[in-house]
Amino acid sequence: MRIRGVLTLQKRQVLVFFVLLGLSQAGIDSLHYSVAEERERGVFVANLAKDMELGLEELSSRDAQVVCDDGEKHLYLDLLTGELLLNEKLDREELCSSTEPCVLHFQVVFENPLQFFQAELHITDINDHSPTFLDKEILIKIPESATIGTTFLMESAQDLDVGNNSLQNYTISPTSHFYIKIRDGDDGKIYPELVLHKLLDHEEESELTLTLTALDGGSPPRSGTTRVLIKVLDINDNSPEFAQDLYEVQVLEDTPIGTWIITVSAKDLDTGNYGKLLYTFFHASEDIRKTFEINPLSGEVNLRSQLDFETIQSYSINIQAIDGGGLLEKCALLIKVLDINDNPPEVIMSSVTNTIPENASETLVALFSVRDHDAGDNGRMVCSIQDDLPFLLKPTFKNFFTLVSEKALDRESRVQYNITITVTDLGTPRLKTEYNIIVQVSDVNDNAPTFTQSSYTLLHFCIRRVMEPEEGTAQLVRQVLLLFVFLGGTLVYSETWDYSVAEEAEIGFCIGNVINDMGSHVGVEDLAARGARVIFDDYKSYLQLDLQTGNLLLNEQLDREALCGATEPCILHFQVLLENPLQFFQAELSVQDINDHIPTFLEKHMLLKISEGTSPGTSFQMDRAQDFDVGMNTVQNYTISPNAHFYVKLHDSGKDRKYPELVLEQSLDREKESEFNITLTALDGGSPSRSGTALIQVVVVDINDNAPEFERPLYEVQVPESSPVDSLVIKVSATDLDAGIYGELSYSFSHTSRDIQNTFEVHPISGEVRLKSLLDFEVIQSYTVNIQAIDGGSLCGKSIIAVQVVDVNDNAPEIAMTSLISPVPENSSPEMVVAVFSIRDQDSGDNGKMICSIHEDLPFLLKPTFKNFYTLVTERSLDRESRAQYNITISVTDLGTPRLKTQHTITLQVSDVNDNAPTFTQSSYTLFVPENNSPALLIGTISATDRDSGSNAQGPFPAHLVDVSGTGTLSHSYQYEVCLRGSTETSDFKFLKAVTRNNQKTENDFEENSIFVNGLGYN
Repeated sequence: MRIRGVLTLQKRQVLVFFVLLGLSQAGIDSLHYSVAEERERGVFVANLAKDMELGLEELSSRDAQVVCDDGEKHLYLDLLTGELLLNEKLDREELCSSTEPCVLHFQVVFENPLQFFQAELHITDINDHSPTFLDKEILIKIPESATIGTTFLMESAQDLDVGNNSLQNYTISPTSHFYIKIRDGDDGKIYPELVLHKLLDHEEESELTLTLTALDGGSPPRSGTTRVLIKVLDINDNSPEFAQDLYEVQVLEDTPIGTWIITVSAKDLDTGNYGKLLYTFFHASEDIRKTFEINPLSGEVNLRSQLDFETIQSYSINIQAIDGGGLLEKCALLIKVLDINDNPPEVIMSSVTNTIPENASETLVALFSVRDHDAGDNGRMVCSIQDDLPFLLKPTFKNFFTLVSEKALDRESRVQYNITITVTDLGTPRLKTEYNIIVQVSDVNDNAPTFTQSSYTLLHFCIRRVMEPEEGTAQLVRQVLLLFVFLGGTLVYSETWDYSVAEEAEIGFCIGNVINDMGSHVGVEDLAARGARVIFDDYKSYLQLDLQTGNLLLNEQLDREALCGATEPCILHFQVLLENPLQFFQAELSVQDINDHIPTFLEKHMLLKISEGTSPGTSFQMDRAQDFDVGMNTVQNYTISPNAHFYVKLHDSGKDRKYPELVLEQSLDREKESEFNITLTALDGGSPSRSGTALIQVVVVDINDNAPEFERPLYEVQVPESSPVDSLVIKVSATDLDAGIYGELSYSFSHTSRDIQNTFEVHPISGEVRLKSLLDFEVIQSYTVNIQAIDGGSLCGKSIIAVQVVDVNDNAPEIAMTSLISPVPENSSPEMVVAVFSIRDQDSGDNGKMICSIHEDLPFLLKPTFKNFYTLVTERSLDRESRAQYNITISVTDLGTPRLKTQHTITLQVSDVNDNAPTFTQSSYTLFVPENNSPALLIGTISATDRDSGSNAQGPFPAHLVDVSGTGTLSHSYQYEVCLRGSTETSDFKFLKAVTRNNQKTENDFEENSIFVNGLGYN
């Protein structure tokens, strides 16, 4: 054992000497080896002994070992065979990702003497990964207007293999509309492009599902698939279509306000905004707009105000459906108002005689007319009086009736009659009107006086007969008139008089003279005598008859539009009635129009939506202006304010109705001018001409003719690797000149690796890029992220985000101990190699720079050797007797901020060498022994000290005193018991045992020895 220890010490000293003289070196030529990934543990890589031309015994004697740069034990060296073997399965993708070639650097380290050899292990790829699409579904939006040959770049598949085992081709199925074209990227990868070779039609097929297959070049090849969903985006290539060109509906005139009338329905084969329809009335009169309303979304037509059959019996309404792109279609709605019996008959009394003489037969009592505003049976009337009365009703002209006495009356029998004229219509329910007349019977002298008694005795009384006065001439005239009536003398003059007056003429204006039209048989004096009057069909008092002159005078200002609306000519029918005898003259008053109304647009603000893709020459019909005047006084022309895009032309729809049409003259561009206003002016033909205006707001509807554009083609950002998850990395922003859905952008990554998808995420709306997982500078230092903005029409813009990961000092230095020698013999030569170790720090820059140190009060030194390898050597010879153990702390501190430090403590024992002789505590000892003692009597003790330990303290007595403690670590003092071997007569003693100063016995007792101790005395 002593010889082996000395030899080891000599080797260490030689090694230290070799290192310090600079003879330790790395191998000049690197060793190169190769192995396929995924090989099992223990697979043979190379025979290092043979490659390095070393004997097997040298590998073992020089403590050869393999150290990898990453500190992992991927390989091990069999010292018995010299073979380099795999210590674990190697995964090329895990070790090197896509880096090619994949090289694992390691060193072969020899200790005796210290020497380093550099080596490389190339890990070759096998086809152990299938191509994989990060997204299981790829969504592509393509407008149906896309032309054949249009290409669409798609996401590529990921294949962790390299070389021929990586992606080599793409295919698509089915191929009815598309085929695949392969594009080579600047990064050496291939990307699939979808190429359109057959036109799309959203209305025929709004979605297509394809399967994209990626194939690698392995043998056999491996593949991966993803689903490609093609959404065919609609364009406005279909106009709305109504279910019917004409809708007809009948509505009772008593229908409550708000009642649903009918729902018109149109459909548009387009979708989205282009398929959203807006229903409106088109060219609707003021009456229509006041009476009906249409729900712009549902097409429901509801009643807005009360209907009146007696005013308007039907409405013809034009309805249009406009889609979101400005295309429109029209239909007609005919609403027939059904009459209900809501008007009772009316009795208009022209003249009445309240007192008639008795004994006059067939006397005219009353002249009246009846009317009912209802139509059909609701307007047919039956006129009657009580059956038990001596009166008759006689129809005369139109709805005029006369009430005459049937026979001579007898006042003495009945003085008064209550006559009820009852007019009942034939509607359901029947409505009835009653008019009461009280007729007094006047007395005539048709009875001689008679006495109530045959004789009277009267004292001083005078009897005088009082006579009833005669009714006179009036009663006689009535009788004559009555006779005239019943004898057929009532005359309706066959000729109709025609008069004319301009509307708005002043009250009192003379329109004509009836005497001139009546002829010579009626004079001015007859007008008053015969009770002449004017009666209009509607019983209004538009005119009055001057009985002194026979002139017809305006009794009020006439408004042609209020009287007749748009009806032309405007005729008021009336009769001139002469009562005595009864005679009717028919007449007409034509009310002439004056230009007293200006053209008026019912909608002062018109909205016109036109797609910017509309071709020049397209016309757009606008609502016409309303003008209550007629003839030349109504609207004759339209003009528009000067503009760069439109001119106006007139469209004559018949019935003297002219509509303005805007004609597109120059193409629109929403991005230059999204909307503008045009003033439409309507002019009538009056003198002077009058006009009205409306404002047309032209809204240019966008088409997807602009792709998104990013603010910058390249975004550069630095992100500390310590940034927490969800930290904002950068916010990208793109703009699209289009509007609506075509201007709505969605942000996404494009052609990204799995690392990027696992590390970052982008908000599709805001464009904020945030961390999805923690960064690690030591793994990946930078990312190149392709980002795209896609608008609602599938046009996209691209940009690049260059993310530079900023290293932070998040990795403490590491110490890997290669070898350690303990114990170290004392008195060994200076700069003996005690330990060999390497250090590393995965950070970079100052964060990865390291300072290695130990405590200065230790007799050791640190020496840098090869790369980051260090040796720990003795500074001077050690002395076990001074210090037998050292705790050495190796401190490695980086230069980062904050500085990180790693400490590794090794315990080093100092082994003893025989460099100290034993010594007694005294130069002489005197021991006294009583006589006659038995053997083994303890005589006394002597003390000796030996600073050495172990075998270095052993030897034959008296040259050496035996140190039996066996510790060999500290200097020891011993007391030896001296005992009498025989009797006191002899001088034979023995040392029985050694006892330490703390009275602990040694492990072994000495054998008996016959030893004479000089200077011992006894009695």
